Amino acid sequence: MASEVILKQKQEEVKELAERMQKASLILLTDYRGINVADVTELRKNLRNANGKYAVIKNNITKRALDESKIEGLDDLLVGPTAVITAEGDYLAPLKAIYGYAKENDFYKIKGGVIDGKVVSAEELITLAKLPSREELIAKLAGGLLGTISKLAVAIDQVAKQKEQA
Repeated sequence: MASEVILKQKQEEVKELAERMQKASLILLTDYRGINVADVTELRKNLRNANGKYAVIKNNITKRALDESKIEGLDDLLVGPTAVITAEGDYLAPLKAIYGYAKENDFYKIKGGVIDGKVVSAEELITLAKLPSREELIAKLAGGLLGTISKLAVAIDQVAKQKEQA
């Protein structure tokens, strides 16, 4: 039987993780087999820059925190070594950081997760991660509008020159 101190410590861990999950806009579960310390350090640094948090937590504690947070549908993903990534606010930057790392390292897999309270599969997460960022989309829109406006300006200039010659 586990001692009172250990039980209290585990209950505190569950409570802390559940609070983090309730505040999070993104919860990712990943399989981290084969990852070395240097890679984990780099990944954590990239996630911190993207306002994400990376933690390796026992599956039993993760399951209890998910239950406490009233998140259902992820229990079957809690098999084998599992890392938990959480992010508040923008969820796309941390998702892209994890996807980029998983793409470079075949052994690192995204299992599934939660976005804004909705359970999503690994395939859906990967599809979202492949989308261009908001800034990229705005830049593309601005470039398209600028091209159209410059063509219109050239056409108006040509019409003005034709009228002057006539």
